[in-house]
Amino acid sequence: MKGIILAGGKGTRLYPMTKAVSKQLLPIYDKPLIYYPLSILLLAGIREILIISTPHDIGNYEELLGDGKALGIELTYKIQSEPRGLADAFLLGEEHIGDDSVCLILGDNLFYGQSLTAILDEAVRQLTENGGAIVFGYPVKDARSYGVVEFDDFKNVISIEEKPEYPKSKYAVPGLYFYDNDVVRVAKGVLPSARGEIEITSVNNDYLARGTLKVQLLGRGMAWLDTGSPDGMLKAAEFVEAVQARQGFYISCLEEIAWRRGFIDDEQLRALGEGLSMTEYGQYLLSLLEN
Repeated sequence: MKGIILAGGKGTRLYPMTKAVSKQLLPIYDKPLIYYPLSILLLAGIREILIISTPHDIGNYEELLGDGKALGIELTYKIQSEPRGLADAFLLGEEHIGDDSVCLILGDNLFYGQSLTAILDEAVRQLTENGGAIVFGYPVKDARSYGVVEFDDFKNVISIEEKPEYPKSKYAVPGLYFYDNDVVRVAKGVLPSARGEIEITSVNNDYLARGTLKVQLLGRGMAWLDTGSPDGMLKAAEFVEAVQARQGFYISCLEEIAWRRGFIDDEQLRALGEGLSMTEYGQYLLSLLEN
């Protein structure tokens, strides 16, 4: 399975913070925002990842993350010259996807929870065995501000509605999607919407019409945090700080995840930690080996 992170857009809701820098490069407590979606792909066992961003920002991502070899993964980059919708990721990523299935995650999504790895592994297993597409459902108090997924007892999706006045369920759809290889063909057939974008909703509706769209639920004990506004970024940073300070474990530490997933060995982790030994982050990496 391949991974794609869509880290484009202008981040206008965060102006003036994003006037000169991509929002996914802004910090959420102690890490750049893009570390959080990237960590989700690593937790899912995905090692070949494409990062899509603007002509202005793509170089900054390359400088930050490099080619991924230090983490035992492969990172490549692609420019999205102008916003053309989420599903444009599959057109830009056609060569990257090749004959594989793909996981698309939006660059401003932050997930956390003890069972997250198991949920991601199950999604990968289901897609590998059955094909089709998988979206996720996260319970929210007021679903009217979100895309809302309705589903039956067998987790088959019945409908997905965008910001409905009368939601048919309490489950919002976050920016994390799994698709079989057919998604490239589907995306090529999507006509631009009234706002001139290739909508991810159109892709999902194609799978829905064929009865191959499933939902995976993110229930109690899971956190999905919105970082699209200054208030959302502040709350996300406070959440990360509170968990790390209380438990002593880092959220979305890429080096730790790569090590625990077996992408790198003890000596590689030690080298990464020693390279940052003058920082708390580096000391944390070294402490993993001691413990």
